[in-house]
Amino acid sequence: MQIDISKYKAAEQFSSSKKEEKYFILDFLNKDIHLFGKKFSDKKKERFYSDLSILLSAGVDIKTTLELIIEEQTKAKDKQLYERIKDDVISGKSLSEAMNKTEQFSMYEYYSIRIGEESGKIAEVLNELSKYFTNKIKQSRQLVQALSYPIIVLLTAFGAIFFMMNFVVPMFADIFKRFKSDLPYLTKLIMKFSEIVSAYSGYFFVVVFAIIAVFYSQRKAEWFRKYGAMLIMKLPVIGDMIKKIYVARFCHSMNLLMSAKTPLVTAIDLVKKMIGFYPIEKSLDTVKEDILKGVSLHQSLSNYSIYNKRMISLIKVAEEVNQLDLIFEKLSKQYLDEVEHQTSIMSTLLEPFIIIFLGVFVAVILVAMYLPLFQLSTSVR
Repeated sequence: MQIDISKYKAAEQFSSSKKEEKYFILDFLNKDIHLFGKKFSDKKKERFYSDLSILLSAGVDIKTTLELIIEEQTKAKDKQLYERIKDDVISGKSLSEAMNKTEQFSMYEYYSIRIGEESGKIAEVLNELSKYFTNKIKQSRQLVQALSYPIIVLLTAFGAIFFMMNFVVPMFADIFKRFKSDLPYLTKLIMKFSEIVSAYSGYFFVVVFAIIAVFYSQRKAEWFRKYGAMLIMKLPVIGDMIKKIYVARFCHSMNLLMSAKTPLVTAIDLVKKMIGFYPIEKSLDTVKEDILKGVSLHQSLSNYSIYNKRMISLIKVAEEVNQLDLIFEKLSKQYLDEVEHQTSIMSTLLEPFIIIFLGVFVAVILVAMYLPLFQLSTSVR
């Protein structure tokens, strides 16, 4: 896909920084889960771009294409959104302007579609956007699939432990009070732990709800996004996976824009507003300034640990041979394959580990509760 857009400047497309913030992606996983249904999901975008690309490539005009898409919708909200886009297109606006007016699409999408309109390659651009969201959804699903079973088992484990600490152990404790002999150390330890759980369980739930409230109210704040990302990246295994997911999205986005012959500074500015992951976002602020000062891309990226040495070396070679789009495409695929491999391994290893942990913990509680009974039966003999 060869599109010359050197005459465009990213700054000219949006005059207001407040307007840009509306398109900012704030969820660290960019999942298709949005409270109160205000967001046009990635899955819907992927289907929308795919349908547009197929129909326009088949020679169907934009008005008929939008009408066909509207007919397929089952939700009133989606129909209204597409109707607004169609009405604006019929009234003389371009597709990119009509989509931009809804405030449901990012600046990256708006700019990419405008490139396609100006170059006459709108179907190709729409197809690339469809692939972008397909990969994005695939990454999120891989992560959710790898974590869903362990999380469910962990919640079940904590629920079982909480039940035993609050109801089962106190029943045994009432029985043990009748014993005049000293209780085993393990039994005393479990009973003490049960007392702590019973006394502070209410505070525990208050703290959990407080954390959820802080997360929801402060999730857009820069300090929260900064330290939240730092914490996530320090998590074993999971942190590395999430980092690779966002680096893969960075590479895929750069591949799309470099393939379209987008100026490097413009491409970085657009990708920064699309990724929504604090470490990459902040690094690209500096990278953009460095490039304007004459620093090469690989030199600027090398100042940040989120981009590994192999990636930097490949980008250096790509700059020398003017093949940045090809290298970013290869890197994107490589990171996607690594994430897929890691999720399958993590899922395979975590499941038995958590089951063993739950079994051992429950077994320790049961042994602690029955030890005094065994001692009593021995003393009676």
